[in-house]
Amino acid sequence: MGPSKAATIFAGRHGTDSARFEVTLYGSLAATGKGHMTDVAILEVLEPLAPTTILWEPTVFPDYHPNGMLFKAFRADGSLAESWTVYSIGGGALSEGPGKEMSQSGEVYDMNTLTEIIQWCERNGRSFWEYVEICEGPSIWDYLMEVWEAMKASVERGLETEGRLPGPLNLSRKAGVYHVKAQGYQPNLRSRGLVFAYALAVSEENASGGTIVTAPTCGSSGVIPGVLYHLSNGHAFSDRKILHALATAGIVGNVVKQNASISGADVGCQGEVGVACAMASAAACQLFGGSPFQIEYAAEMGLEHHLGMTCDPICGLVQIPCIERNAFAATRALDANIYSTFSDGRHRISFDHVVEVMKQTGKDLPSLYKETSAGGLALHYELKQE
Repeated sequence: MGPSKAATIFAGRHGTDSARFEVTLYGSLAATGKGHMTDVAILEVLEPLAPTTILWEPTVFPDYHPNGMLFKAFRADGSLAESWTVYSIGGGALSEGPGKEMSQSGEVYDMNTLTEIIQWCERNGRSFWEYVEICEGPSIWDYLMEVWEAMKASVERGLETEGRLPGPLNLSRKAGVYHVKAQGYQPNLRSRGLVFAYALAVSEENASGGTIVTAPTCGSSGVIPGVLYHLSNGHAFSDRKILHALATAGIVGNVVKQNASISGADVGCQGEVGVACAMASAAACQLFGGSPFQIEYAAEMGLEHHLGMTCDPICGLVQIPCIERNAFAATRALDANIYSTFSDGRHRISFDHVVEVMKQTGKDLPSLYKETSAGGLALHYELKQE
């Protein structure tokens, strides 16, 4: 999504006066770009305007962020019209460098830690979703309704679609089969199987280039829909309550994005599936009437128990281990909710501290474990194939 947005911005500046384009992808974008269809996303925007060349530099990692891109536009006489460096920093967001994140709305929230927000909730007798409404305005509910409808649609498409996922791994879709099998179990196992099915459905849609919601990223897009679709169907929560849960999930994701990262290329899969689990844990706790302290505790567990998770997609595809991780994180989010609601929400390690630890852990991880397909499971698979 980030590269597509960047290409669209660049095309808007040079769509009528360029004879050709050249795009260089660096680091993780180059290492896993074909598996993530990054080149396709860029070419779909630029090729209709002028011939476009994609260059791959998987061993070059820019200092600011490993997902770097260099766009060049050339005039008919061969001269350079513009050279633009931009970074895809996760969840479709872009940055031009330190302190230069490209945001359409600017800074919306004046508090960017859960500790601050919980204190505000306690002083004012409010919930997380009410803080979101105050900061965003009432139009946030129309937007979140669009998000919820898109999430439901991706689950339902994924359950109905059968066949092979694209790419050299030749994996078959599993969501529909899991959904059918889940119906034959007793309630406890049926519930777990349905959550698996819903999370798989969205993740398989993502792996096929379908329409999904970044939550917080494409690679982790199955976790929150898997949890919320299950709870909406199984417990008859109204759309209004689901939207409140989405708002709570969003504020958790925003705290991580502001203080650490949601990019697998930057901090590993802990920043994608781990953050998605934290967001889904908070959303589930919100639905079941958790206090702000219990919601924060659920989110803390959702992220803490993914600390150190590497991003090592086999063949650069969001299939192995990504799809399976989404299914397990969805059920872990439900467990985090249950565990937190058994408590009063008071605990020693805060969510904000776990975010700090996650950021440092991501920095300490070698680059081959951060979305390069050069280590971990990806390397093991390649060795087996030789």
